[in-house]
Amino acid sequence: MKVAYFDCPSGISGDMILGALVDAGLPVEDLEKTLGLIDIEGYSINAREVKRKGIRAIKVDVIIDNSELPGRELKDIRKIIQESRLSKALKDRSLQVIERLARAEARVHNVPIEEVHFHEIAHIDTIVDIVGTLYGLSHLGIDKIYASPVNTGSGMVKTSHGLLPIPAPVTGELLKDVPIYSTGVRKELTTPTGAVLITTLASAFQAMPHMKVKSIGYGSGDWDLEEQANILRIFIGEEEDIYGTEEIYLLETNIDDMNPQIYEYLMENLFQAGALDVYITPVVMKKGRPGQVLSVLAHHEGISEIQKIIFRETSTLGIRINRICRSILERHIEEVDTPLGRVRIKKARGPDGLLHITPEYEDCKRIAMEKHLPLHHVIDLIKKGVGPR
Repeated sequence: MKVAYFDCPSGISGDMILGALVDAGLPVEDLEKTLGLIDIEGYSINAREVKRKGIRAIKVDVIIDNSELPGRELKDIRKIIQESRLSKALKDRSLQVIERLARAEARVHNVPIEEVHFHEIAHIDTIVDIVGTLYGLSHLGIDKIYASPVNTGSGMVKTSHGLLPIPAPVTGELLKDVPIYSTGVRKELTTPTGAVLITTLASAFQAMPHMKVKSIGYGSGDWDLEEQANILRIFIGEEEDIYGTEEIYLLETNIDDMNPQIYEYLMENLFQAGALDVYITPVVMKKGRPGQVLSVLAHHEGISEIQKIIFRETSTLGIRINRICRSILERHIEEVDTPLGRVRIKKARGPDGLLHITPEYEDCKRIAMEKHLPLHHVIDLIKKGVGPR
């Protein structure tokens, strides 16, 4: 499978994506030819090499002849795309992205989607960015897309609605449920167009997957920043599907003054809140006091509730949170009939090709109690696929 990984340490925008795709092998001539199938005039594309903090990158600008073009409504954008000579697949995909953008606008401004009046984000350059990106990914044969967490920037941005906080409201709406952060750069690093494209296209926001990289493209943003290079990187290659990779969070806190009877209740609550794993490590703390390190693994969406539980149920005054990456074997759970009864079994195939089979503990525990058998005996029998003799 051919995959692309978007590395977004300086945010993401439509022109940065196009620059990265061109640098990774998309011919500008082919891009212009495809965009020529859309009945819009008054613009040109300029692709040039620039340097950002000493790194060579491609800057793609959509140069519009008349900067005072009026805004357009969604129906106008739909008509432009539907009446173009683009392939049906490219039309449909482009409309999907544009309508996601419109839904975000509608929600932010509290108007029906058909009444959304696009301002700067729906000028010609946004149509070019969206259609050009979708065409470029198809041209390069990309089957699947991953992305890093997204740097939004900070401060204020000037729009047709006046000064707005960064991320702009529409950008923030589009980035819901996506890991985002800011390094404190006071610029709009992620634009609505960049946000709608990456959140529509990426199947996961995580560390780079296991892949053999064949090409790397660097796309430049508008800013020559003091703090960091304003570039977007795209890694293109073949995914190695031995392991799955995902980004999770480790929440930890040290506790030395709590009744140990509470830990069982605490762990049950944490698992119910979606914790992937919970474990407790004994440590020696200051002044020789024995203590415990409570560690919880969780997905991003579960962090808030897990923090509430830890603060509510323990004596801690603070929690450390670290973003980490883990490799996991692809697994699935089957419910199977065995001579001991119906049991859920987790199956995973390792890099050696061997199948790993793990019976569900709670099912084994239930059977052991019902049949008055040793628990380890039940687990062994189910793994072997035979019942008691």
